[in-house]
Amino acid sequence: MAVAPVIKHLLGDSAPIRVRAYDGSRSGPVDAPVLFDVRNERALSYLVTGGGEMGLARAYAMGDLEVEGDLYTAMAGLADLEFAVPWTQRLSALRRLGGVRLLRPPPRPAQEVRLRGRRHSRERDQAAISHHYDVSNRFYEWLLGPSMAYTCAVYPDAGASLEQAQWHKHDLVARKLGLEPGMRLLDVGCGWGGMVMHAAREYGVRALGVTLSRRQAEWAAKAIAEAGLSDLAEVRHLDYRDVPPGRFDAISSIGLTEHIGRAQLPGYFGFLLRRLQPGGRLLNHCITRPSNHDPASRKRRFINRYIFPDGELEAVGHLVSVMHDAGFEVRHEENFREHYARTLTAWSQNLEGRWDDAVREIGLPKSRVWRLYLAGCRLGFDRNAVQLHQVLGVRLDSHADAHVPLRPHWE
Repeated sequence: MAVAPVIKHLLGDSAPIRVRAYDGSRSGPVDAPVLFDVRNERALSYLVTGGGEMGLARAYAMGDLEVEGDLYTAMAGLADLEFAVPWTQRLSALRRLGGVRLLRPPPRPAQEVRLRGRRHSRERDQAAISHHYDVSNRFYEWLLGPSMAYTCAVYPDAGASLEQAQWHKHDLVARKLGLEPGMRLLDVGCGWGGMVMHAAREYGVRALGVTLSRRQAEWAAKAIAEAGLSDLAEVRHLDYRDVPPGRFDAISSIGLTEHIGRAQLPGYFGFLLRRLQPGGRLLNHCITRPSNHDPASRKRRFINRYIFPDGELEAVGHLVSVMHDAGFEVRHEENFREHYARTLTAWSQNLEGRWDDAVREIGLPKSRVWRLYLAGCRLGFDRNAVQLHQVLGVRLDSHADAHVPLRPHWE
């Protein structure tokens, strides 16, 4: 039985994709913008045993499936068909392609992680963060550009560069927090220290950042020293729960909440509230689900196995409710979904521009996983499968004064 027609049927007969298989067979419209090259029988095993998303991801990561043409276009074509392969179709394909030998599970890519221990324990959280963020600082320099900001940029206009948009994001956070010289800022999940350095450099704030990634902390310490900001800015390799006692005038959480876990959110926001001075503000910036009624988003799919182990997304309504119940007065909220799609486009362009360097630095399989991840996430934001929200909360003082202006002052 020719392989390509069977694979094309699995992918969707109407998908704008051509298929070329190792047996010389071809299928699909000749003018399709994307070609799937099925290079060997192991690719079939991945597709049959893994199903839609995971089967394709494993075959692509291992190099058994190649995509010629734009990967984003390919993923968009499959998403239009709500691509998923039920077991009935997989079994039918199995019979047509050669039988039960394809059911022998091929090796899972080394990048596919399965963590051990209690979910969201300190040890497991450390392992989850290390899996993604301790890849290579040099790789992240190529991917993210000079800002070293690995969170959604905020584009002041359509013509802004990635670097301009990341500066604007940090400055928007600073203005929402009402930063002024002499204030103390805590940045939890601080990454490579971008927000910490921005607050110190632009606002004269004494800023402490904490991260569970040792490599991030090492890079940030060096960057802070080189920028001459060591008297104001500091980044520590530290769990946010171990921040030394004391209160801060403002707290920023940019891209950490996704790693906390639903059950831990009340404790998380409660901890941050207790670390704020009365009248202090928290800016929470994180990826969210578009709806509370989306159980599919909780499945351990590609993003959980390869990119963010134990990551959990919540709808913004749930986050606002938990912040409120923890004691914050929520003052402002906005959605930057389209901005994250732009950010991911820029990161993908950076990766392609340094592709050979990336492969030498982190290896071909991991580089292919990153290529797939960036294209898939961009599609998710474009199609409103995920969103990005900033929520501003305040700890009221004893007189119920929020210490904020009558109207937002940050635009």
